[in-house]
Amino acid sequence: MTTIQRIALVLTIIGAINWGLIGFFQFDLVASIFGGQDSALSRIIYGLVGIAGLINLGLLFKRSEEVVREPRPEVR
Repeated sequence: MTTIQRIALVLTIIGAINWGLIGFFQFDLVASIFGGQDSALSRIIYGLVGIAGLINLGLLFKRSEEVVREPRPEVR
């Protein structure tokens, strides 16, 4: 996993936690920290989280590395 993918994953997790807080408690953590939903900084954070989600979409279709195993000898 590259550094950009790790950063995107962290941002996606932050976004998921924020959506959970909105869904369960009607509390927007990003808006409360950065001055409301209409502030420029909040909109930048929302945009970065959205881009991170798109980057992580590629992880959904990435093949996992196949493990190479030595064949086991047959027991008779």
